[in-house]
Amino acid sequence: MKLSDALRKAQSLSLDLVEIAPTANPPVCKIVALGKFRYDISKHERDRRPAGAKLKELKFRVNIDDHDYLTKIRHGEEFLDRGNKVRVQLQFRGREMAHQEFGMQLMEKVRDDLSGMAQVEMEPKITGRNVTMTLSPLPANRRKRRFSAPPPKTVGEDETASSPNGT
Repeated sequence: MKLSDALRKAQSLSLDLVEIAPTANPPVCKIVALGKFRYDISKHERDRRPAGAKLKELKFRVNIDDHDYLTKIRHGEEFLDRGNKVRVQLQFRGREMAHQEFGMQLMEKVRDDLSGMAQVEMEPKITGRNVTMTLSPLPANRRKRRFSAPPPKTVGEDETASSPNGT
């Protein structure tokens, strides 16, 4: 289409003639509302930009049960595997403050258990009634999961194998 025809058509529609590909031969233009076009471009650029690493948090208590601990460690591994940083927070309540060494032992255990996935960014630090530690993920090629989720059970296989009288 000739430039004069394209300009006339854009004016008749109360829109703008925008050059999309100036290096093409012939140059490619589009009849659009300029404001909407700029908005769409900025939105597209924003979507292409990678989002920064998010900070996820795991909260522990000193007297945590083994199963609950393993569940939280699995969640921590999942967060780290997705490239997120993890803040580990241990909360003391009441007389637990008298034995802060148990809390520090638990934090050391968390650090050791997640050592295959993360490195310590901020050492465990006591602030008030909390102990906080920040972990950042290792590069993807150095990550090794230790506590992956158990494989999903298939209903048919489990029930037949576990029946006590074999029926």
